[in-house]
Amino acid sequence: MSAYDEDRLSELIAALPPAPEAWVRAAQELPSARAGLDEIVARAEADAEFRVALIADLEATLAREGYEPERPLVAELRRRFAES
Repeated sequence: MSAYDEDRLSELIAALPPAPEAWVRAAQELPSARAGLDEIVARAEADAEFRVALIADLEATLAREGYEPERPLVAELRRRFAES
């Protein structure tokens, strides 16, 4: 790999086109989404009844508990619960 100084790197980065707006929005929403995911997992670890309900019907339990059962959230929860 070539050794670039900071000035050259900043020139190269500045020459790139801007990131698509959808990418920017997704990146902005990521911390909130991760916090929500971590909250659901922590609750499932602490509350056996909630965990059983999630495993039995993930989407319905999320909706009933006030979470938006969006596809990425559901997919990540399925992955996490499959590992345990």
